[in-house]
Amino acid sequence: MTRLYVIIAAIAWSLTSVAYTVVIDAGHGGRDAGALGLVTKEKHINLAVALALGKMITDNCPDVKVIYTRKTDVFVELNERAAIANRAKADLFISIHTNSTASGLKGTSANGTETYTLGMHRANDNLAVAKRENSVIMLEKNYEQKYEGFDPRKSESYIIFELMQDRNMASSVNLARLIQNQFRQTARRIDKGVYQAGFLVLRQTSMPSVLIELGYINNANEEVFLNSRDGQQKMAQSIFNAFIQYRKK
Repeated sequence: MTRLYVIIAAIAWSLTSVAYTVVIDAGHGGRDAGALGLVTKEKHINLAVALALGKMITDNCPDVKVIYTRKTDVFVELNERAAIANRAKADLFISIHTNSTASGLKGTSANGTETYTLGMHRANDNLAVAKRENSVIMLEKNYEQKYEGFDPRKSESYIIFELMQDRNMASSVNLARLIQNQFRQTARRIDKGVYQAGFLVLRQTSMPSVLIELGYINNANEEVFLNSRDGQQKMAQSIFNAFIQYRKK
């Protein structure tokens, strides 16, 4: 009888040991460098912070399964990033990016962190960020067919987002606010707020999801911070703290 109890307990543990799944998406990668700074590329900053965040979750949250859309410098299509999360039936999707001004010119005074959720993008600045991040699909084969005629360069393509009903919006916005608070409190970064915009990678996920812009890579001071181990750890710690707060709620 004792042995039976042990077997039942083992089965129960296997069914409940991983109660939560989070997918961490390091934006860009491979032939898609993302935004460029003076000394580094967005794809490397994104990956470093994503891996640091995942390690913090794995080390401190045994009931959480962490899945990465990429763990090395490889190109992953936008629809595949979302598909990874959907196939895993993930509870949360966190996409990590680094910002740049529209011109991309080095030496900008723009700075600060932003976190986005899927939704309205009537503000021109929000639309510009979405266009820049979505333009990666133009590196994919047959993107016109794959994304059903969506053209990331044309404003009219984003009308679809105005019509979408996102049942995960409240949870996504809640997490985004927690992340921004932690960037301000833990990493001592400028908090530029929470916004909504039409990111394809968020549009195709079926769980609460956010897209984070860690800072401006074409701002010399922010690039130095984000390219340092200390800076990457502080940004990852901020997101981790927000994740813990989000789960408690």
